Amino acid sequence: MRPSEREATLYRWIARNQRLEPDRAARELGLDREEIDAALLSLTGMGLLKADAEDPTRLRPVDPDLVGVVVTGRLEAAIRTQQAELHRIREQFSDLRGHYMDSLSHASADVEIVPRVEEVRAALNRASAECAEEMLTSQPGGRRDPAVLQEALGRDSALLARGVRMRTLYHHTARFNGPSQAYVATLSALGAEYRTAHQLFGRLIVFDRKIAFVPEHGDSEGAVVVREPSLVHYLSEIFEQTWSLAEPFSDAAVDGLEAVAKDVDRTIVRLLAAGLKDETIARRTGMSLRTARKHIADIMETLGAESRFQAGFLAARSGLVDFVEPGSENS
Repeated sequence: MRPSEREATLYRWIARNQRLEPDRAARELGLDREEIDAALLSLTGMGLLKADAEDPTRLRPVDPDLVGVVVTGRLEAAIRTQQAELHRIREQFSDLRGHYMDSLSHASADVEIVPRVEEVRAALNRASAECAEEMLTSQPGGRRDPAVLQEALGRDSALLARGVRMRTLYHHTARFNGPSQAYVATLSALGAEYRTAHQLFGRLIVFDRKIAFVPEHGDSEGAVVVREPSLVHYLSEIFEQTWSLAEPFSDAAVDGLEAVAKDVDRTIVRLLAAGLKDETIARRTGMSLRTARKHIADIMETLGAESRFQAGFLAARSGLVDFVEPGSENS
């Protein structure tokens, strides 16, 4: 409870005049007698006015700080009670969340983190051995480790021998890599299918559209194993869209080294015009950062460009690529 503006006005009048004359107060404050009486009753009830000890019919003002301590004390006690209740409720929900998180860690294996490369290889070998119909693979990067390819050769040959359809996406730059060329030639003869694209969405392996492997975020060599049907379907659809736009794998020498190189340069120019960083361009085109930067320097020198954006503009004007507005590419 606290005084209204009318009650506060009357309290100030009484404090200033040191006495209560209801009719005079009503006249000077512009109030009627009923309003004065109601305000007096409320002020007395709050303890802001009390009867004079010598003259009970006379009211005197009481120190509002003292009254305020009493009033706010009750309010503070109520707040403390509510805070205690709030804390209790939060603890109850926190305890329930603990049980919820515990259930997630035990009840679902739809998404699993495999942190170490040795465990990833074991998981891939197990999934490969269980695969019965189809394997989809996206392998970004132009250079493949011969040791890794040799290990994959036995696993993939066994898949093909069982009649499993195997399709793999590479970057165009893989056409220049000798080990990749030899690997593709060997497995293509056994029925595997390979295509290349200017850009890939990332590393992905899907077995029978039931289980997918994607890289763990960051620099880790671990993997995330996905079994949730909707997510696996989504990843498979991304593969299919890229596959439909990709070109059959062929040796760069067969296609003509100059033609393939120009094709790669067109992609780099388009990414430059979009304002992408060297690291992103290297990742998108499957090159090492050093190789990508060399290509970028050569392209800018050939075009006579002083900036990346100018390189894109000059290339578009010359008909080398379509002009791309900055920011239209995602990094």
